[in-house]
Amino acid sequence: MRSLLEVTFSAGSNPAPALFLLQANPLSTPFVPIILMVVIFYLVLFLPMRRRQKKTDEMLRNLQNGDRVVTNGGVIGTIVSLGEKDNTVSLIVRPDNVKIHFSRGAVTALLSQNEEKK
Repeated sequence: MRSLLEVTFSAGSNPAPALFLLQANPLSTPFVPIILMVVIFYLVLFLPMRRRQKKTDEMLRNLQNGDRVVTNGGVIGTIVSLGEKDNTVSLIVRPDNVKIHFSRGAVTALLSQNEEKK
């Protein structure tokens, strides 16, 4: 393939070959790498975050009395009541059987499910 200088300074001054070589290659434009970075950014960050959020939402919807859970503050307890209107969860914390009320969103993990479900 001839270089741009060879085409420009060759015999005869036909500008058509030089213009053909100066046209932008679609892969050399700065938009393609930016679009690729956005797609990779979406696949690496947003897609796993959305999947994790769906799993958490499903876990919070399926909470029942007797489930052992962990809150975002690190409190481990057993659910004794679920408030449907105000989205609260009441936990019994062992060994003193202390009853604590939390927002349903404060529950971060399900340790074990109620024995009746098994």
